[in-house]
Amino acid sequence: MDRSSSDRRRRMYAAWLLMALLPAVGCNAVAAALYVVKGTNMPADFDGLKDRRVVVVCRPTAMLQYSTANVAKDLAREVARRLSQHVRNIEVVDQTDVDAWLDEHTWEEFSDVGKALDADAVVGIELSHFSLYQGQTLYQGHAVYSLRVYDLQDGSTRLVYEKDPPEAVYPPHVAIPTAEKREPEFRRQFVAELAEQIGRHFYAHDTRADFAKESRLIQ
Repeated sequence: MDRSSSDRRRRMYAAWLLMALLPAVGCNAVAAALYVVKGTNMPADFDGLKDRRVVVVCRPTAMLQYSTANVAKDLAREVARRLSQHVRNIEVVDQTDVDAWLDEHTWEEFSDVGKALDADAVVGIELSHFSLYQGQTLYQGHAVYSLRVYDLQDGSTRLVYEKDPPEAVYPPHVAIPTAEKREPEFRRQFVAELAEQIGRHFYAHDTRADFAKESRLIQ
């Protein structure tokens, strides 16, 4: 057995052992197991936004346009902010300009928005489900979305990335009583969490952060 295979075997055994201890030591064991197996940095799923002028657009389905007022704009704004912070040499078109164009024009394709605002690429978010409640007295956010990235350089329109992630649930394992916080506060938290999940498709991130957040929610 070569050295690399032996190292992988030792790491997998250590991860299995830590997972077996989870009932006794809690979420920290999961974070430790992931660190042993592959460290804490998860690479971007798509890293083609570097050195690009990018437009972020979120489009709700027709059924959501009135039931979730402003969610699409808020989500696009949060995603744009994270891309600006974490993607090297990216220029993200100001969401105020994007919103103004969307309010004044009719459009069909995400690429229409990108071309109108002189972008090199457009990140399109198709939001097909968004809800805040698990029953009448508990908050638990649920969202279903798909991602599309179009390369618009040289006048072309090329689909260069697409993803249909599983349903996003926040918090994933617990629900929050509505008596503990107001709906606008929980809505902001869920939109921020959803934006982080979307943004992570395009930049590396620390896997320990999710376990830290989950631990705080269940304390």
